[in-house]
Amino acid sequence: MRLALHSSRLALLAIPMCVALNAWSAQTRENCEREFAPRSGQAGKDVIWVPTQEELVMAMLKAAKVTPNDYVVDLGSGDGRIPIAAAKHFGAKALGLEYNPQMVKLAQCNVRAEGLTGKVQIREADIFETDFRDATVVTMYLLSDLNMKLRPTILTMKPGTRVVSNSFKMGEWSPDELIEPDNGYTRAYLWIVPAEIEGEWTFKSDGGHSPFELRIEQDFQEIKASVLGSTAGFTVKQATLRGADVQLAIADAKGNEQTLKGTVDGDTIRLKGTVAGKPATYVGRRS
Repeated sequence: MRLALHSSRLALLAIPMCVALNAWSAQTRENCEREFAPRSGQAGKDVIWVPTQEELVMAMLKAAKVTPNDYVVDLGSGDGRIPIAAAKHFGAKALGLEYNPQMVKLAQCNVRAEGLTGKVQIREADIFETDFRDATVVTMYLLSDLNMKLRPTILTMKPGTRVVSNSFKMGEWSPDELIEPDNGYTRAYLWIVPAEIEGEWTFKSDGGHSPFELRIEQDFQEIKASVLGSTAGFTVKQATLRGADVQLAIADAKGNEQTLKGTVDGDTIRLKGTVAGKPATYVGRRS
């Protein structure tokens, strides 16, 4: 009887202790803030740190259509809020690259607080000396000149990679989408890394349709296609490129318009559609 009473007392004593531990865990991110005391505007290597508003963080990741299959890399990740949000709300694997060692410790603390150590990594690194080209989504809040410095690397990434920049653009490379949350005072820009398809292409049919040749001119994601010679019997009215996806609106000699859609894979383009009322499949090779 005494042992049972003693055990009950221990159990009663343990209840407030568990409550206290749970309350402490719930406040861990606040504890991280108190311990490392980040300040908006504090100096980094090339920029000052200003945190991205939470509403814009979510809008950026939604615009990039982040999924659990993605690998998100945040360049200049500060307190880690974007990698954390990518993992917590979208299920993605994420990496934050941050130059300031104190901010790295803060972000790592925040990752632990969220229980995301298996999904999110924060690394102390110089973004200009780190290879992040295996990312499927890149996020950043840098200045325009730094974006321009990164642009050559970004353009070598896999076609279809989504790039989102808070506030700043990348020169004459026009964004594919403007992101403006309802708050009215923040904005970001989305780019889809385009496949490199400029050149002359020879297309052969898998189903007996006439072969044809195209000359494609390219300015980032903007393309223009023209038929070489007259054997194809049609003209290209419009050509669009989004990542590795290409679409051609064609018109025959009578002005009837149809669409060919396909994908780019290096020096190969595969197109499908309808020509003269019949299903058509073409494989194009770059000269």
